[in-house]
Amino acid sequence: MAGRVAVVTGVSRRAGIGFAVAADLLEAGASVLVHSWAPHDAEQAWGADEGGVEGIVELLGGEGPRLRHVSADFAEAEAPGRVIAAAVEAFGGVDVVVANHARSSDFGLMEVTAEELDLTWAVNARASVLLAQAFAAAYDEGRGGGRIVLFTSGQHLGPMVREVPYAISKGAIHQMTWTLSDALVERGITVNAINPGPVDTGWASAELTARVGERLPLGRWGRPDDVARLVRWLASDESRWVTGQVINSEGGFRR
Repeated sequence: MAGRVAVVTGVSRRAGIGFAVAADLLEAGASVLVHSWAPHDAEQAWGADEGGVEGIVELLGGEGPRLRHVSADFAEAEAPGRVIAAAVEAFGGVDVVVANHARSSDFGLMEVTAEELDLTWAVNARASVLLAQAFAAAYDEGRGGGRIVLFTSGQHLGPMVREVPYAISKGAIHQMTWTLSDALVERGITVNAINPGPVDTGWASAELTARVGERLPLGRWGRPDDVARLVRWLASDESRWVTGQVINSEGGFRR
């Protein structure tokens, strides 16, 4: 990954997938712009990271020649474009976009509101499309091998009855993967999505952790670094013949 530039969204908690992905890409030699929106975590049960965004950046090595940070609310339509522009300004171009960000939304069918449906779709699905659009507009084909990595959440394999807005928005990402791939493949940009399965990022209750753990034959939940390794492969030249795919990386999860 030396000489490559990656944008990783949703890097706001040290226990999260985004943090692990950013750390892994940095270790592999890439320059990385990390995006966060800490107010989302602050309103969730797990809360914002104890060290704040500044602590996250410091844990990754601190801002410098190969690491930059930008905060942006993807509920704003212009935010994805600003994030890509910040990476181009910092590093001179972009090669990889990892759209890891997500708005969590715990609403069943009878509680969900139009406002929550619109907001969750905007943050999760719309922003992913707009990140791909802004990346494609900024992409220099002479750099070689563009990569977009999206994230679904297993909603195509089993219902998420308590997470209606989230499941619908992630379903949209699943369905957009092949279309975005076809739109960009002739420019040398691959587009793939990952369903990481149950990953221990500190959000689940003890009861849920135990119940889901019984369905994981390896005896544990996924770890953020399990996801990071797959992202690194998809971001590298080794994956150049893979595009339009939704990869289920769930450790044999028995639903």
